[in-house]
Amino acid sequence: MKTSQFCSLLFSAFASIGLVLKANALEDSPTLTVAIKGIKNETGQICLAIYDKEPGFPLGNSPEVKSKCITITGNSLKQEFTDLKEGTYAVAVIDDQNGNTKLDKDFLGIPEEGFGISNNPIVSITTGTPNFEDASFSLTEDRTIEIDMKYSLDP
Repeated sequence: MKTSQFCSLLFSAFASIGLVLKANALEDSPTLTVAIKGIKNETGQICLAIYDKEPGFPLGNSPEVKSKCITITGNSLKQEFTDLKEGTYAVAVIDDQNGNTKLDKDFLGIPEEGFGISNNPIVSITTGTPNFEDASFSLTEDRTIEIDMKYSLDP
């Protein structure tokens, strides 16, 4: 066997092993299912963003780990996210009625569109915007979290 044929065969073997290892790693990664309840609108889209750290959460001021917008088709929905590493995450959701993929607020900073946050923390004028710690959860195996949509601040 020529050296070039041997090198080609060796490269192919290593590439195959790498693909198998990558496939096994992805199979072992936990799946996060986000179940959203209480959607009031029949049009627009629900946008979800998953964060793994405080900066940017929940208003999207820094990159999220994963995000997705889904056309509204009812008053609830479920969305699965795969290929997440084990770790700590928080999820922010908006009922995006104008298609700009951000939470619109009035001049006082009060949301004008529906929103939801993992762990369903209280969101009021007194509590302010929830922080990552209040909304975070551990993802070490397949998990479903439920988020209740809010269309006004809590009393």
